[in-house]
Amino acid sequence: MFYYVLKYVILGPLLRLVFRPKIEGLEHVPAEGAAIVAGNHLSFSDHFLMPAILKRRITFLAKAEYFTGPGIKGRLTAYFFRSAGQIPVDRSGKDAGQAAIREGLGVLSKDELLGIYPEGTRSHDGRLYKGKVGVAVMALKAQVPVIPCAMIGTFEAQPPGKKIPNIHPVVIRFGKPLDFSRYAGMENEKAILRAITDEIMYAILSLSEQEYVDRYAAVVKAEEAEQKAAEKGRKFPRLPLS
Repeated sequence: MFYYVLKYVILGPLLRLVFRPKIEGLEHVPAEGAAIVAGNHLSFSDHFLMPAILKRRITFLAKAEYFTGPGIKGRLTAYFFRSAGQIPVDRSGKDAGQAAIREGLGVLSKDELLGIYPEGTRSHDGRLYKGKVGVAVMALKAQVPVIPCAMIGTFEAQPPGKKIPNIHPVVIRFGKPLDFSRYAGMENEKAILRAITDEIMYAILSLSEQEYVDRYAAVVKAEEAEQKAAEKGRKFPRLPLS
C-alpha cells in the first residue's frame, strides 16, 4: 500500500516536478506478465525515477547497505527502501551473485517486473561499463524478455556523493524487448551468458549513447581509489620515527 502512496501521492509527483522526465518507448514495457527491465545506473535517483513513471510496480535489487544502517534513522531508511519496492542483496562474498539471482527469480515467479542494473554498481564517471551475467541467468531461467532502459541526464542531476539533486532535464528511454528463448536450457553455458549480457549492454548503449568501457565498474573504481591513495601518500610522505 505504501508503495502506491509514495508513487502517486508523495515521491512520484515530487520527482516529476523536479526532474520533469521525458519518457520514450514506454509502450515496450509489457502491461502484464514477468519481465526484466535492465538499465544503466548513473545516479541514486534512478531507483525512484523509473518506478515513478512506470504504470506497473517494479521491484529493484538494491545493495544491502541501504537496509542495515544503525539506530532509528537506519530502520526508517530500510522501511523506506522496502516500501519503495527495493529488495536487499548482499554484494559481498562468493555467494552474492547467487543470492541476487534467487531474489530476482522470486520476483519474476510472481509475474512482476524486475529492475536490475547489469553493471552491478553506479557509474562513477558517467560511462557505461561491462555487464555482469546474472541478468542473463535470470532471463533464461525465468524465460522472460529483457527490456533495455537508458537513464539520461540523471548523472548531471545527481552525481555520486551529491545528496540534493540539481534541477536538470532527464530522459528515460525504453527499447524493444529482447527475446532470448533461443538459448533456453543453456543458462550454465558461460559463453552463452556472456553473449546475452553483451547484447543487453549493447542495447542499453544504443539507447543511452554513453561511452562504453569493456571492464567491470567495480574493478575500475577500486583501481582509481588505490591510485588516489598512492598519490596522496606520495604527496604527504610519512616522516621517519626518531
